[in-house]
Amino acid sequence: MKLFYKAKPKPTAAGLINEFFGEAQSWREANDSLEPLVELIRLIRPLKNAKVETVDLQEIISFLKENYACRKQLSIYLKEILKDRKFNKILSDAAIMQDVDFIFEVKKRIFAKFLPYQPQIDTLEYVLNQVFYLATDTIWINKIPFHQLQELHSLLKFASIYESTEYNSALSELLFAMYLITQRISGRAMETDVIKMVPEFDDYESPFSAFEKELYQIEEKIKGSNTHFITSDDLSYSQLLVLYKQCEDFVDQAFHNSSKYGISLRVNQNLLKIRQQLERLKHLIPLLIVDKESQKKSNVIILALQLIKYNCYKNNVRKFISESTQLISYEITQHTAKTGEQYITEGRSEYFKMFKTALGGGFIVGILCVIKVLLSKADTSFFGHAFLYSMNYAIGFITIYLLGFTLATKQPAMTASALIKALEEGVIKQGKEAEKYKAFAILFARVFRSQFIAFVGNVIMAFPVSLLGIWLIDYFFQYNITATNWEKLLIDLSPIHSLAIFHAAIAGVFLFLSGIISGSVANRDKHNQVYFRITEHPFLKRNLGKSKTLKLAKLYDKRWAGIISNFWFGIFMGSTASIGLFLGLNLDIRHITFGSGNLALALYGANYMVSNSMLFWGIFGVGVIGLVNFMVSFSLSLGLAFRSRAISLFELRFVTSSIWNHFKSRPISFFFPTEKKSKSVVVENYLHVEEKPEKL
Repeated sequence: MKLFYKAKPKPTAAGLINEFFGEAQSWREANDSLEPLVELIRLIRPLKNAKVETVDLQEIISFLKENYACRKQLSIYLKEILKDRKFNKILSDAAIMQDVDFIFEVKKRIFAKFLPYQPQIDTLEYVLNQVFYLATDTIWINKIPFHQLQELHSLLKFASIYESTEYNSALSELLFAMYLITQRISGRAMETDVIKMVPEFDDYESPFSAFEKELYQIEEKIKGSNTHFITSDDLSYSQLLVLYKQCEDFVDQAFHNSSKYGISLRVNQNLLKIRQQLERLKHLIPLLIVDKESQKKSNVIILALQLIKYNCYKNNVRKFISESTQLISYEITQHTAKTGEQYITEGRSEYFKMFKTALGGGFIVGILCVIKVLLSKADTSFFGHAFLYSMNYAIGFITIYLLGFTLATKQPAMTASALIKALEEGVIKQGKEAEKYKAFAILFARVFRSQFIAFVGNVIMAFPVSLLGIWLIDYFFQYNITATNWEKLLIDLSPIHSLAIFHAAIAGVFLFLSGIISGSVANRDKHNQVYFRITEHPFLKRNLGKSKTLKLAKLYDKRWAGIISNFWFGIFMGSTASIGLFLGLNLDIRHITFGSGNLALALYGANYMVSNSMLFWGIFGVGVIGLVNFMVSFSLSLGLAFRSRAISLFELRFVTSSIWNHFKSRPISFFFPTEKKSKSVVVENYLHVEEKPEKL
């Protein structure tokens, strides 16, 4: 009995070629004609793409040179499985968004990841789906030396694509795909919402129509000639490149104008699709050019690589979401950055002004705390309480906003965008890298101390106002409204006796979302020209007069986004606990200012008879809740701001280091204004830098 067996030798690409295409010619008897190619690619494909610098095919090339029979059979096999395969849809559709409906496109791509769409068997797309079925295949294929691909092309005697323009020929497929793309671009570029983004082109012929006509003439010239290609010195080719540049300028200008006119997600998707189609044409047009004989071989290989690449990337979800959301997120964060500027204090006068507005915010929140306890006594359903709490919060937050008061935790979502705006537009222009990050650290210190004094103002006012409110109710109505639930109010603040940290994180997410809503509404109103439509509304001008109509338009433009943002923030805050109860989940929100008010209500309800331990964890919990509120909302907003401006998160390393060094040298500046204006003038200019939307 054998205890050890000889390991089966690992198959090689050369051995597999010999097995299928040697004397036995077993490829002719295979049940699936694609099986030999699938197995060959499986052997060539590296296990880890990232660790491989070069994919060397020299072994296969050497084997084919030495074995004429195998080389001949492999050539026959490849030509047979590729013969008359249609591929125009890969060039015109693959990796290009097919629908401007963002959600639909995402769902379609995710579904295709798990259950890929299978085209007709007679198409090249079917072959590529079966052979290069991994999204990473194009990565390792591009690591094959180009001269080796040229050598394989010669060994296997592949024909040129310029031999014929007959139906189903490679060149006819290429020309038809380009024709489809130009037709689609021209139609989409003529849509009203797209044209509206580029009024600069109103008095000129559409560059897309001119490009389409020029490309059509080139295609007719290619079909009518004996060579079936043009040269780079052809005048029509030069004119085509000029028109192509004009088309690119059209799209770039439309994206640039988004800061002036706003942009909707649908228009954004339309422009992105035009840009993707133009990019596709940019890679296909050079395939029509042949200046020397060797270029024919190179163009065939380039076309093959592009077909594989497009087919591999056709269901890429990450890239689609990244491209689709970058400009929209930029416009949203532009608005929040502008709003955030008012939350960054510099001198002592601004610092104490922030303190006063924070006292006002704390005053309103103290009243809201008392009202919420009263509403909790109402005999209604979970959703009844959700409605009552939501309206209490929403009305209170809108009141704080309209009166110009400050709710501390609303700041991080705004100031994060202002900080990144400074890093991108203002500070980034200031000399050396070290000076840039040092100036950013100074600005961050201002943000931090502004947040700190706002926390202080909110907390020290919410506590006595809540205490006064519950005392007045008890004094006039002889009813202590928290006599039965004071313990719960106190425990809910403790980070060790409850899920206060988790609930504070939920509140931080809602704070972040409210900032997104504010920027989104402002961007939408700008795109829909709401301000202009109000000022020119015939009914309003006739009944209110032009001056009052103008004032109404200005009031709407200045306040509406903030009102909607605060309304939804109130809905989020007021309905979370009720939804959690309905679903059987421990969901709730914890907010530092409301925590201060609830601490006062709990102490009064207990007649101030609470243990030192409970009191400590209650007070400590208020601080922890505030820190979590700040960290979550600020981190999410900072990440979105980095993403929207295409700034690498790697820069956080230098930013963090600079902030820490500044804190070590001047810790008091993070809590109180100490630096002189002359020492921080480097960060002043960013508030006045002209806005320039990020070019995608």
